[in-house]
Amino acid sequence: MTKQTLERLPQYLNILRSLPCETVNVSATQIAAMLGLNHVQVRKDLAQISNAGKPKVGYNKNELISDIEEALGYNDANDAILVGVGNLGGALMKYGGFKSYGLNILAGFDKDESVVDNKKVFHIDKLENLCARLKVKMAIITTPADEAQAVCDRLVSCGILAVWNFAPVHLRVPGDVIVQQENMSASLAILSKKLTERLKENYSSHT
Repeated sequence: MTKQTLERLPQYLNILRSLPCETVNVSATQIAAMLGLNHVQVRKDLAQISNAGKPKVGYNKNELISDIEEALGYNDANDAILVGVGNLGGALMKYGGFKSYGLNILAGFDKDESVVDNKKVFHIDKLENLCARLKVKMAIITTPADEAQAVCDRLVSCGILAVWNFAPVHLRVPGDVIVQQENMSASLAILSKKLTERLKENYSSHT
């Protein structure tokens, strides 16, 4: 499965979950239309993870939801810890929607102990001990950029194998550790560029 297909599957899942309860079947063409995608691409993506489609009938909605959730690993909840409980980290700890995607944030770590949304925030000095006790393999980093690499090194030494990094810095990790970088500055740059182009198009169409 390609990275592009993997990135599209959650979009399909969101659309399917938003359909009325009485909806029984849905076609790849309908899903494509709702997302503004090519129906051939959607059909190819779904064929990789589901055998629930039938000609002239489409996919059974509930079966397709289950197939996508299984393909994405949502059926097996991933426990994680979060390091850096500032505004962003605190918001992520409070967000209840992660459970729908198989992610369960067990606890947070920061320089001060506290409680966020009934979840304990431990002092960072307890990181190694509690990682071993919790046996987690995934961590979320929301620290300032200048602290992220040191935190990442500590997490790797604790046996963390997957890092979701929100800090604006490239992390160096061993080959067996997975890093998913959320680059907000890059996303903002792309959005700003597209907005500028759209404004130019609108200006040109009115002159």
